Amino acid sequence: MKKPPGREPPTPRGHPQRQSIQVIARAASILRALEGERTGLSLGQIAQRVGLARSTVQRIVDSLSAEQLLIAATPSAGVRLGPALVRLATSASLDIEQITRPIMAGLARDTGETVDLSVLKGSAAVFVDQVQGAHRLRAVSAIGEAFPLNCTANGKALLSLLDDERIERLLRQSGVRPPAAGGRAGVWSEIESCRRTGLAFDLEEHTEGICAVGAAFSDPVGRPMALSIPVPVTRFKRHRQELGAALLRARGQILDALGPAVPAATR
Repeated sequence: MKKPPGREPPTPRGHPQRQSIQVIARAASILRALEGERTGLSLGQIAQRVGLARSTVQRIVDSLSAEQLLIAATPSAGVRLGPALVRLATSASLDIEQITRPIMAGLARDTGETVDLSVLKGSAAVFVDQVQGAHRLRAVSAIGEAFPLNCTANGKALLSLLDDERIERLLRQSGVRPPAAGGRAGVWSEIESCRRTGLAFDLEEHTEGICAVGAAFSDPVGRPMALSIPVPVTRFKRHRQELGAALLRARGQILDALGPAVPAATR
């Protein structure tokens, strides 16, 4: 029987195409497991983190190393991320800002508020782009400025993309202090809320008189990023729901433009 035009037949279980997709997903999980591990990880450590057999990890690591996506790490006798990834990440960074900039500009125009773009770097949220709002009284921060993760809207949104183990490691690192109210339990409650709703809030936790709403997403290589809208507290209270809805629409536009992304939650 002739198949309908434009439709592919279902891929049978065990088909080479399905197996190839599985290998790519496993390779991506191994690369994500090594992010931030400057001294590298052993094959056994990687296998434990990604939930794969050591022999499977060995085969994938050998292939990734042949492409310089991984290199040998000393003195751990393991592997770490390689130079080829730096080149890929640089290209992806340029592309992502070309995509996000017009959407940020539209969001700033629609709300009248400043819109920030940040990326997870170490144990901080670092601003990489900004479109200023039209209001005379507005919140503005410098590009390149780093903010704590647990008491900012963009920081909490970024944390919501990560797995619980990595979040705990970040919260334990120096410079990540508990918020004034709620302590670590309060941070976890807000992370879980962000995972459900897509939105994280800073209600004058970082800067007195300034509130913010944030929403996170992953770029095509799995790098956690976040949009946020900082607003003077009096205006924020009046427009909190509208700002959140507008932010989610903008994030959806970015995700549509980026296409499928490598998940960041398993990092």
